[in-house]
Amino acid sequence: MTTKQRFEHILQWFAENMPSAESELRYSNPYELLVAVMLSAQCTDKRVNMVTPALFEAYPTVEGLAKASVEDVFARVSSVSYPRSKSAHLVEMAKRVTEVYGGRIPDNIDDLQTLQGVGRKTANVVCAVIWQQPTMAVDTHIFRVSERLGLTTNSRSPLQTEKQLVRYIPEAVIPKAHHWLLLHGRYVCQARKPKCDACGLSAYCRYYERMEK
Repeated sequence: MTTKQRFEHILQWFAENMPSAESELRYSNPYELLVAVMLSAQCTDKRVNMVTPALFEAYPTVEGLAKASVEDVFARVSSVSYPRSKSAHLVEMAKRVTEVYGGRIPDNIDDLQTLQGVGRKTANVVCAVIWQQPTMAVDTHIFRVSERLGLTTNSRSPLQTEKQLVRYIPEAVIPKAHHWLLLHGRYVCQARKPKCDACGLSAYCRYYERMEK
């Protein structure tokens, strides 16, 4: 099976079996998604969704968050991972969005990455989810699943994984493919105990093929 054929089979399976894949983070606008994604770094979406309602009630706009004290934000997000640094990043991000971008969340990867605490993965998520741009955010789930399935080969970094994935995934499919791979890794192809017996992709999976030998 060629790499191109492997991609085609796997993408087709996802399209048929997971047609409505979307982010599990709760948000209602670009500002809320950006904040949620920043908080989700090395933290579960479930935990973030427990924190953000009260945070957004206190600071419903990016302009409001820009005027917040780091200590107050910290008190509201203290149950997420690395709350001290994330609180400072959120306030600084909001200040720059307000001062430089007129209160509008940037709609491109380059400008997003000028914001405090926003790296390539976060920028890719926002661009893909909000604006349906062909940007592939690679987290630990996608990094693992892509290598196991054989969509990537000997990838050593998230950026290498991103480049190998976007080479074969049609641009129109990339935003949804991000969620397909992420959710598959979160619930089926888990790190310690992948549920291979319950996986519909075993026929195309390089990891499963090795396990069977």
